[in-house]
Amino acid sequence: MSMVLRTDDVPVASRPDYWQDVVDNTAVPFEGSFVDGSDYSCSMVVGSVGAIDVADATMPPGVCLRSPARIRLSDPDVYRIDVLRVGRLIIQQDGRECVLGPGDFMLFDPSRPARIIHSATRHVALTIPRMMLPLRSDDVIQLTGTRIPGDHGIGALVSSLALQLPRYLDDCAASEGVRLGTAVVDLLTVALTTRLRRTATVELGTRQQALLHRVHAFIEQRLADPELSPSAIAGAHYISLRYLHKLFEAQDVTVAGWIRQRRLERCRRDLADPALRTRPLGAIAGRWGFGSAVHFSRAFRSAYGVPPSEYRKQCEALAS
Repeated sequence: MSMVLRTDDVPVASRPDYWQDVVDNTAVPFEGSFVDGSDYSCSMVVGSVGAIDVADATMPPGVCLRSPARIRLSDPDVYRIDVLRVGRLIIQQDGRECVLGPGDFMLFDPSRPARIIHSATRHVALTIPRMMLPLRSDDVIQLTGTRIPGDHGIGALVSSLALQLPRYLDDCAASEGVRLGTAVVDLLTVALTTRLRRTATVELGTRQQALLHRVHAFIEQRLADPELSPSAIAGAHYISLRYLHKLFEAQDVTVAGWIRQRRLERCRRDLADPALRTRPLGAIAGRWGFGSAVHFSRAFRSAYGVPPSEYRKQCEALAS
């Protein structure tokens, strides 16, 4: 169920305190101020799809701060994606600054200081539990304060989907919301990792990059095969094993490590799916090529910080 919050429902003199109270009770509280003469005409539609909180906010020109003092008071274990619908945003975080126009978005980490300067705007904010986004903290630091264009490529798909989500907050059953939320995170993960990969492979030639994309697709199609190995991949693409490993050097991961990451991500998605909550962990592991349930459990815990059984419980709690 969605809820609508707006300052137009309270007297003008009470609007600053009312809106700060609204912001303080969101997942990511900010200290905010608006330009002189503003009547604090603000509104926000809030709801959720599965474990993702969705907010469609309209605000006059102003500044929002995520200060060290605010972080000490509230440091939620989440990431946030802001997708601009109308207006202009300037975001400063981790020593970088980016400017967003309509359709653009960026990844924001509430655990670190940030400053957002905005015109009269309307934007959609998606607040995502950290455990759902399979990115290392080092990767996140490379992405914050960075504009992701919403007018082409995978960024356009993420932008379009995010901007439409508020319309469906009241239309999804709980199980549908969980699946929709998982799909949103999956698509967002593709966009963010693509951004990282472009940076990492900037020195790769066009032919090498095309080959790497074909190798990725080959691996993705055969994750369920327990016999999938670097040797098999090299043979299928008529390249040496040494050259295959060289292709992956720019990604800062080995071939075997990439296979393991992709298998773990598929398992993570299945564990979050309410339709599969009765499927045994061993069956999920076997479905994606893990020959040993013990090995799967250890690898999952190493990657995500919790064993798969606990992760499933956390997903069920977030969806309830």
